[in-house]
Amino acid sequence: MQVFVYGTLTEPARVESLLGDGHGTYESLGPATLEGFHRVDGAYPTLFPGGTVDGELLAVDDRALERLDRYEGVDRGLYVRVTVPRADGGSTQLYVGDPDKLGVAADAVWTDDRPFGDAVRRYIVREDTVVLNHE
Repeated sequence: MQVFVYGTLTEPARVESLLGDGHGTYESLGPATLEGFHRVDGAYPTLFPGGTVDGELLAVDDRALERLDRYEGVDRGLYVRVTVPRADGGSTQLYVGDPDKLGVAADAVWTDDRPFGDAVRRYIVREDTVVLNHE
């Protein structure tokens, strides 16, 4: 499975400290660009609609993905993990942080009356968001 990362997980030492102890496997697949979002920095980075974001692609197994979910606070609602199509026809996992829970102030509005994760998923489909691998 592939995961697009755009924050602290683009740092090889951070990824190694999180996933390199043998509890799951990972491989860096190199740089990639996410079209349809832009990065907003706060205490933790997150994404908002529109623009592009440079990052990295990681290939991970299920155990490594579980560790990434814990690191990103998915169980606490800090981030949601969503599926984004890749330009080559595959798909990539992506973490998007809930700005309200992360204390990120930005002028973009994510949701109407939908839960945050549903609003993000709807945006991905509606706006043809895609990940481009820079092989």
